[in-house]
Amino acid sequence: MKKLMTGNEAIARGVYEAGCTVAAAYPGTPSTEILENVAKYEGIYSEWSPNEKVALEVASGASIAGARSLAAMKHVGLNVAADPFFTMAYEGVNGGFVIVTADDPGTHSSQNEQDNRYYAPHAKVILIEPADSQECKDFVKNAFELSEKYDSPVLLRVTTRICHSKGLVELGEREEVGVKEYKKDTKKYAMTPANAKVRHIIVEEKLNKLREYTNSCPLNRIEWGDKKIGIITSGISYQHSKEVFGENASYLKLGLTYPLPNEMILKFAQTVDEVYIVEENDPYLESYIKSLGIDCKGKELIPICGELNPGIIKNAFFPEEKAEAYEAEIKVPSRPPVLCAGCPHRGLFYALSKYKDIVVSGDIGCYTLGLMPPLSVTDSVICMGASISAGIGFEKAFMQGGTKKKVFSCIGDSTFFHSGITGLIDAVYNKSKISIVIMDNRITAMTGHQENPGTGKTLRGEETTIIDIEKIVVAVGIKQENIRTVDPYNLEETQRAVKEAYEAQEPFVIITKRPCALIKKVQKARTGIYCVFDDEKCKKCKACLKIGCPAISFKGGQITIDGDMCNGCGICQQVCKFNAITKVGE
Repeated sequence: MKKLMTGNEAIARGVYEAGCTVAAAYPGTPSTEILENVAKYEGIYSEWSPNEKVALEVASGASIAGARSLAAMKHVGLNVAADPFFTMAYEGVNGGFVIVTADDPGTHSSQNEQDNRYYAPHAKVILIEPADSQECKDFVKNAFELSEKYDSPVLLRVTTRICHSKGLVELGEREEVGVKEYKKDTKKYAMTPANAKVRHIIVEEKLNKLREYTNSCPLNRIEWGDKKIGIITSGISYQHSKEVFGENASYLKLGLTYPLPNEMILKFAQTVDEVYIVEENDPYLESYIKSLGIDCKGKELIPICGELNPGIIKNAFFPEEKAEAYEAEIKVPSRPPVLCAGCPHRGLFYALSKYKDIVVSGDIGCYTLGLMPPLSVTDSVICMGASISAGIGFEKAFMQGGTKKKVFSCIGDSTFFHSGITGLIDAVYNKSKISIVIMDNRITAMTGHQENPGTGKTLRGEETTIIDIEKIVVAVGIKQENIRTVDPYNLEETQRAVKEAYEAQEPFVIITKRPCALIKKVQKARTGIYCVFDDEKCKKCKACLKIGCPAISFKGGQITIDGDMCNGCGICQQVCKFNAITKVGE
């Protein structure tokens, strides 16, 4: 049976067929759909963890206990999980252990283009790279087998194009491997310095065995064509290369990319006239191949930044061949991202925009869009949880330099659980005067509405304890009189809380509570509710445009509200001083 699947769906299928029994992840594009699909299969315990480090540790414990286990995350998530990842390379496995890193060349939804292939030689673990959906499924199964055979975690690296492209996948049956017997072995699984010294030697011995295996590994293959050109490549770059060169080249298609097959590479290079290295981002393959003394062309022709496509590759190697193209006189207008109509974050950002002597330290999520005009309140965005920690840094630097600016840190509910709590502890412990806004929209919104510890449901939809954000805030030491919980749709209430936070001389926390406007039950509840303009009362002051709602526009000298987009949040109604906006449907 064959089925059309994305790479993420195929990875999930491979996890199921391989007999995996424990899987954990934190949602992050382009990896999110892996665990969403794993959770649909029976026989696998699946969870959204508070962050990637926890997910990898859950999967690590399961592996040591004897279960085949998986941890999945986007590329920057592996930074969060790096501590246990490196240690598990020393400890090895009992049940097979696979870590998926979904890299994002082109930064479609990320803050950088880091190339996680380098994590494999750094941590000394096996690296596997599938090139299509079928290989995504098959390579996952191979990864579990290699993990157990060589007593090592396996890093399975995919990219955005692999994750989200679709291809036909031949389905197989689940292999019921069960859970292996656990035997206490502290020399293997307890990494004290004395044990780590011994395990490091074992890791190096395993790598030597792996290097021999890679040269005959079925995941690496040579496809002979015209031997004037030999292309060494992996992942999606293989597909792009085939589209450009076709039968006019030979290919060394690498699926197991750490350790790399030196003998196979040398044999291939000696058989072709000229060697091209085609890979996205960093010269990972190229650097190794040149270290073998092979003359080749790669990054001097192919850009190191951005996502590759066949056009880029063709222009790099055949610049004289100009492809026929059609030109249009009309330019496609840019569509910068904006907060959705009815987004609960808008009221908070509008309140903050009234202050010109503040700095807003932002975070990763929908609320990153607080930096976009006309609200334009956010000053910095670094990584998950950094809004609070970096905010403390801002405040301390301003104090040292005599700068009179108030610092606000804005963080979402899921991000707060992910890595904001420790920053909040730091603010209390080190007597910071920053004000923290925890924007609780009852979901992990930007990655597609996944559950989190504050929603009351698990990945599989089971009812569970709701982690109370306010109780956490109190528990880490924020005084009760310095906490305000507000509805961001209530502009007066929100502005009052922001004013108090602005004036506070101690750590101060505002919690905005209002569900994401795109949650299905919220949309259903607000069906038929929207705002309308009275053109006779409207003074064309354009104050309503300053909230940056995409449902409001100014065309032909007139303000209009798109009733299909508007959900009647009422922020514009509260901003208008002339009562020109009314709400209908309530």
